Amino acid sequence: MRAILLSAALLGAATMTSPVWAQATTRPCGADEAVGPACLLNRQEIASLPSGKLYWHLDQFGSKNAAERAATASSSVVEAFGKVWLFTIERGSWKAKGGRHVSKIGPLPVQPAPTYAAEYLRSVFSPGMTAPLHVHSGPEAFYAVSGDTCLETPDGVQRGRGPGNSLVIRGGPPMLLMATGMEPRRGFALILHDATQPPTTLIQDWHPQGLCERERAAGRTR
Repeated sequence: MRAILLSAALLGAATMTSPVWAQATTRPCGADEAVGPACLLNRQEIASLPSGKLYWHLDQFGSKNAAERAATASSSVVEAFGKVWLFTIERGSWKAKGGRHVSKIGPLPVQPAPTYAAEYLRSVFSPGMTAPLHVHSGPEAFYAVSGDTCLETPDGVQRGRGPGNSLVIRGGPPMLLMATGMEPRRGFALILHDATQPPTTLIQDWHPQGLCERERAAGRTR
């Protein structure tokens, strides 16, 4: 109930800075792309991953059919932010057949597992919005179509600024994700994990130092 109330409030108040349940990885995405918690665009089980260092490739296509023709066994086709996207986990040298290449993110720090699952999330955060404190059972990668990104872990802080910024974090450490900057952060996330393990676990035993909030406050005073 709390998650529903927070989501409703955020839809009406884009500058609100209270945490929202952004890692709702079982809630499927709908057509509405308003400010609010993240949703699940697609979950793909992958029996085995390509060998070598792996990357998340993002490509745009003019139609869903065209994207599906270019897809591999480790690809997912999704529609978001007015575009058709082909998300593929492959080696760095891999190229999609057709479409427009947007980004290559990685390498992804993948650990051996009997089978894998790739979960792709979509989110729209207004500046100051955060995901709840959580951990993942595998690496997570972020790509922002717009807006700025701040990620705090016990190891410190990672930042990404402007359209196309991306971040990668290994599985395991607790984290806090915040949208910073002056405009809404529209973006995607990939959680690539052992399919026998839950992708996301909420936690309460770690307390961030407020590094992302300081980053956001400093940006407002520039």
